[in-house]
Amino acid sequence: MDGTIIVADDDRTIRTVLAQALTRAGCRVRSTGTISTLWKWVEEGEGDVIVTDVNMPDGDALDILPAIAKKRPNLPVIVMSAQNTVMTAIRASEAGAFDYVPKPFDLAALLALVNKAVKQSTAHQRKGNTPEPVKTETLPLIGHSPAMQEIYRIMARLMNTDLGVMITGASGTGKEIVARALHNFGHRKDGPFIAINMAALPADEVEAELFGRRKDGLKSDGKFAAAHSGTLFLDEIGDMPLEAQTRLLRILQEGEFSRDNPNDPSAIDLRLIASTHQDLRALVNEGKFREDLFYRLNVVPIRLPRLSERLEDIPELARHFLRSAADEGLPLKTISNDALEILRRQSWTGNVRELKNLMRRLAILCPEENISASLVGTVLNARPSSANTGHGRPQKLSASIEAHLKHYFALHGDSLPAPGLYNRIIQEVELPLIALSLQATRGNQVKTAELLGINRNTLRKKIKELDIQVSRGKKMM
Repeated sequence: MDGTIIVADDDRTIRTVLAQALTRAGCRVRSTGTISTLWKWVEEGEGDVIVTDVNMPDGDALDILPAIAKKRPNLPVIVMSAQNTVMTAIRASEAGAFDYVPKPFDLAALLALVNKAVKQSTAHQRKGNTPEPVKTETLPLIGHSPAMQEIYRIMARLMNTDLGVMITGASGTGKEIVARALHNFGHRKDGPFIAINMAALPADEVEAELFGRRKDGLKSDGKFAAAHSGTLFLDEIGDMPLEAQTRLLRILQEGEFSRDNPNDPSAIDLRLIASTHQDLRALVNEGKFREDLFYRLNVVPIRLPRLSERLEDIPELARHFLRSAADEGLPLKTISNDALEILRRQSWTGNVRELKNLMRRLAILCPEENISASLVGTVLNARPSSANTGHGRPQKLSASIEAHLKHYFALHGDSLPAPGLYNRIIQEVELPLIALSLQATRGNQVKTAELLGINRNTLRKKIKELDIQVSRGKKMM
């Protein structure tokens, strides 16, 4: 790596670490702790790349990025910040930053990014105009975890593009919130945001809802027409019928669609964002989703993490939901650190949505101003849900089987599974039940039959039918 790097950060330790690492990599380094010195060096033509913190003692580095871009359009600026929110990432992108790096940063990754910026410093032409200021209201995206930081960086790069986005994630992770954010902070923000849930529509209504219909002499426009100049969000795209998939693909390929007259097509002027909780690649392999449509929609994938993958965000999320509940007229509550610790130990099968609903419930039920750990424990234990209580208690067997069967039927769409489903399901339950019971009794079939409440002959028959290997000896549980 060869070049002069300007490092601007009010933390002397960070300046020292970066200066040493960049010098070892072959760079020349100039470091400062103020915006004024940084701007002085920019005016003097110093540096091939800038690495700067956002908050400096004498100002905000993002405020001078447009001026840097105008003065030195080929000078890449890498922005660092400990205020790791999606708004910081968006502001950095809108202000013309080469890239955004959340603190604490990975030194090797930052060096690789600087190397990339050095190589592109003469080839990468930046816009000379001052970008439009970003809205300052807070997005409904909460969290500083590494998993969310990656989401923020991807979103910041997508805001002012029309690239197709596929948002994947389990139910309750916030897929529509991300889609709305991409619209509200993008260049189509003045246009409509139209959302349609494929899973909530009967199969024979999907095409009419999307593309409009004419019935009894009356014409109704579909969602495509309604989303003109804005964003169309196709939620749960995996539930779209194959016939509608075919028409959608044709429209996307041709770039136009007909409302009611095939000879008078309308050009598509919208951004398309899709989401799903299903594995679309698996659906493609099963012939339930068109492969060509999958690649057309999946230009930029965004995978939203489960709440269990971002447990460090729970305190911030919990407090945010309590404030939101107060804004809606519920009592304003705070929450103790012990209560937050209990929340961090949950499995959260319902993800962020489940946490939001729980905080609203606590705001109503808590008689005190501060929500205690004991109240949280009581409410969690009373939940009619499958979530764990923090003591490792798994969800009820019936709930597990119900979830499994729902997924099984969903994979078959409008078709039915092969006959014999009852026996197949019973066999799937019997096998682990008998095998684990035999392990618990160390292979003693008399005790196993007694434990299960069946006679020995029935047990032997089941062992043979299910091909269960029986061995006497050390207990395996």
